[in-house]
Amino acid sequence: MTGGKTEMAVLVPERGTTVLMIGNPNVGKSALFNRITGANAIVSNYPGTTVDFTSGTFIGGGRTYTIIDVPGTYSLDPRDAAEEVAVRMLRDYPDAVVMIVLDATKTDRGLYVALEVMERGMPCIVAVNMMDAAHEKKISLDIAALQRILGVPVVATTATSGEGVRDLADMLRKAKVADIGAIAQRMRGEEPEREPAFTCGGCGGCGGR
Repeated sequence: MTGGKTEMAVLVPERGTTVLMIGNPNVGKSALFNRITGANAIVSNYPGTTVDFTSGTFIGGGRTYTIIDVPGTYSLDPRDAAEEVAVRMLRDYPDAVVMIVLDATKTDRGLYVALEVMERGMPCIVAVNMMDAAHEKKISLDIAALQRILGVPVVATTATSGEGVRDLADMLRKAKVADIGAIAQRMRGEEPEREPAFTCGGCGGCGGR
């Protein structure tokens, strides 16, 4: 209390973090983007091209995130203008967090580009989207096992209903740089010498922090 007035603490957002949403075409990235950012979106052309991308903001945990819905790509070896822009945006934002979005009905296809992104050493989080479609097709996914293999946070989502979207947004701060060597070991059925401790769903080994 100062001079008869009550001083109120104000939560000041931390320096902004850029999040690049990467994934194959038609995996529901745009729907996830809209769920996370709401109506706060800007559509732009990537400089020197006719390729559109969408950006918006999200504030969570006192941190401001700039979310960019990157054009869909099947590979970081570009074959068309949209894929070229996706690769260039990864170069433009070397300090960004990458949200890799997979189609729950076709995870094997999406994991190809996911591993290419992880090889770049950028902090990553994975959204396994369209879980409703997977359930309809009787496809069973072991999200915990996928998370253990990749060593980064993995969250199951259904953008159309909003299921898991809040968890995904909350987990952005726990994005991790993947250990490609350890992933290769786990995919061979081996265990790396120092296995991360998974203590919560969607956690890449933060130790519950």
